[in-house]
Amino acid sequence: MQLAVPKELYPGENRVAMTPDTAKKLVRLGATVHIEAGMGAGSGFQDSEYTEVGAEIVNDRAALIGSADMLLRLRKPELEEIAQMKRGCIHISYLDPFNEHDLVQAFAAAGVTAISMEMIPRSTRSQKMDALSSQANLAGYVMVMLAATRLPRIFPMMMTPAGTLKPAKVFIIGAGVAGLQAIATAKRLGAKVTAFDTRPVVAEQVQSLGATFLDIDLGDTGQTADGYAKELTPEQIQKQQDAQAAVIADSDVVITTAQVFGRKPPVIVPRSMVEGMQPGAVVVDMAAETGGNVEGSVPNEVVDINGVTLVGLGNLPNYVCRDASVMYANNLFNLVEDTWDKETGAFVLDMENDILPGCVITHDGAVVNETIKNILAGDA
Repeated sequence: MQLAVPKELYPGENRVAMTPDTAKKLVRLGATVHIEAGMGAGSGFQDSEYTEVGAEIVNDRAALIGSADMLLRLRKPELEEIAQMKRGCIHISYLDPFNEHDLVQAFAAAGVTAISMEMIPRSTRSQKMDALSSQANLAGYVMVMLAATRLPRIFPMMMTPAGTLKPAKVFIIGAGVAGLQAIATAKRLGAKVTAFDTRPVVAEQVQSLGATFLDIDLGDTGQTADGYAKELTPEQIQKQQDAQAAVIADSDVVITTAQVFGRKPPVIVPRSMVEGMQPGAVVVDMAAETGGNVEGSVPNEVVDINGVTLVGLGNLPNYVCRDASVMYANNLFNLVEDTWDKETGAFVLDMENDILPGCVITHDGAVVNETIKNILAGDA
């Protein structure tokens, strides 16, 4: 089976879908691995490292895509590239199927089996394939580092002959994978950390990391079957905003991580609260690219609001692209290996598998994912 990895063309993207280590493991499984020339350069992997483990370097991108039995990549393809894929090809990457309806339809029309990395179900067995979590983990770390480099003071308490410096106060909204990593990183840097999440069940996790959990009674909240926070009502959002106002005003750093899968994120920090923070404070909005948790944040920009630095930079795992590539490439490898037939040297699309039905979007000329099928039916 021929596996191919094209170069990522999205501006500024340095993460890659395959490392020399995962290429080596795929070759050992019996796969023929083709890499587009220069594919790994953004993360510091040279072509020679891939050839040393048995992969082949291809200079012709169109030929690479057109001959592949399976395409592994990070970001979704351009529509015109789908037409280059051979019928029956398996394509695995982030796809954003909730919003990219034309892309989904194009995959189906081309007879390409499209697997979405965002749709990997959240279960114990699938953790090693969960790219959303692996990348969110790194994003949580990066957010704290971005805040630390912009805050005009240090995070830890410091006692010196010249005086005692108090620890910075950090407030983290959302204690999912990214939020918990942000809490852990801020605590390691010595900050005093407070966190909030709409799911009371995570309070123990927050406290186990040494942070204070802000308890706000929002009524019925909880989480979805996949472990995501449920979307709040407008009344609940208002309650949350009112209860956290004093904490935000007293914080040196505020980090927001609230995202609702497949939908625009909620605005949970109004501009008035940002304006009420002390000059020099820093706010990092993880959701700025998709609409923002903080009113006034600008996607991929850092703005100043009354002396408060509001960071809306996107693609946060890209700041640590080498480690992000290692983790994502391992997620991909684990997904491929899970149903790989070593005797035939091929990936088996086993729809009785407990993972694939949730993340296979199109197959054999049709949209087969029930959730996406229902969304597309609503478009008609």
